[in-house]
Amino acid sequence: MASTRGVSFEHRKGTVCTDAKFHRHCQGRWRGSVSMGFDGRGKRLRRRVTGPTKTAVLEAMDELREELGRAPRSSRKYTVDQAVADWVEGGLPGRSERTKNAYNEALTPLLSKIGHRPLRELTALEVRKGLESMSSRHSTRYLQISRNSLERAIRFAQVHERVGRNVAELIDVPIGKAGRPSKSLTLAQAQELLKAAEGERLYPYIVLSLLSGLRTEEVRALRWDHVVTWVDDATGWQPVTEVGSEGVRAGHDMIAIHVWRSDRASGDTKTPKSRRSLRLSDLCIEALRMQKMQQNRDRLIACSRWQENGLVFASAVGTPLLAGNVRRAFRTICERAGLQGQWTPRELRHTFVSLMSESGMAIEEISHLVGHSSTTVTETVYRLELRPVIRSGADAMDRLFPGSAPKSGEGTRT
Repeated sequence: MASTRGVSFEHRKGTVCTDAKFHRHCQGRWRGSVSMGFDGRGKRLRRRVTGPTKTAVLEAMDELREELGRAPRSSRKYTVDQAVADWVEGGLPGRSERTKNAYNEALTPLLSKIGHRPLRELTALEVRKGLESMSSRHSTRYLQISRNSLERAIRFAQVHERVGRNVAELIDVPIGKAGRPSKSLTLAQAQELLKAAEGERLYPYIVLSLLSGLRTEEVRALRWDHVVTWVDDATGWQPVTEVGSEGVRAGHDMIAIHVWRSDRASGDTKTPKSRRSLRLSDLCIEALRMQKMQQNRDRLIACSRWQENGLVFASAVGTPLLAGNVRRAFRTICERAGLQGQWTPRELRHTFVSLMSESGMAIEEISHLVGHSSTTVTETVYRLELRPVIRSGADAMDRLFPGSAPKSGEGTRT
């Protein structure tokens, strides 16, 4: 291309200016520039390099292109929408359709803003503005999921050499609107809930969820061969399906559950530390015994339609319970119990944490019971249910200085 003060030419998407009389902006040096596309206002973005010779500038430009990853194999027709579709299709092996749909749902509002953009021209500014446009309608957690999903989709495209750099890694998630706060039942409310649930098919489900702190997906996946009883020191824990549960009404005999499965695509628990074995309270044992009798009746009524899956909590024909059906039945029982507001089965787990904390149990022990990887998770996710008052110092001082405080009505000397 012509220049009033010299000659210029293009080389591999970059322009190097030459001038026999030295370009006044180059200060006696050769200069080249690499186009990086356009920002959100349509202004071209450039990175410039200088050098003492034309060869040095060309080499510097090649290094800059390699650094910026400006030589992807994808064309301008390969959009962000296509990149996300490819990631969902091929970058989530072993994930269930429910999980894939959740990622798609989280990305839909963001893709409505940037999905049409060619992936190789997408900028961090566009991603940030897209997330900011969602902040008034969605929670911060929702924005985090959306941003992280986009980052993973672009990383998948990087692996397949569709794009050079991941612009989603360069931005922070904006603050969204306040999400639905977690909540838990009080002891009185929990008692009313159990009363309202008596005689309902969901009663054993509610008892086990409330008194053991299991996740709802862990309760739905619990199997009868994972309900175990202690036989003796030599035999140890054995499934009740093999040794029976008769005679366990006395409190000294023990029944426990192995929480080793979850209603997920892999069938495994949420994290490795979620795999745990829990001894059951007497009320839980009685509820499981009621559930076993109910299931025997269901098996006789269903006859040939019965589908044996070995599940503790199943439908009237033995098939796994659907989360939506459980939520609807639980909501009906909550209304009968007179509980105000919307309640879901997962809040039984929150209630368990709240009641354990209120009873004075250490957070480390609560963390083990609910299957968290660390106390940090317990404190972060269940911070509203935990009682922040630390009483160990006051208890120690009361032991060291018993009865030293003035009695009621006594004053201090003046």
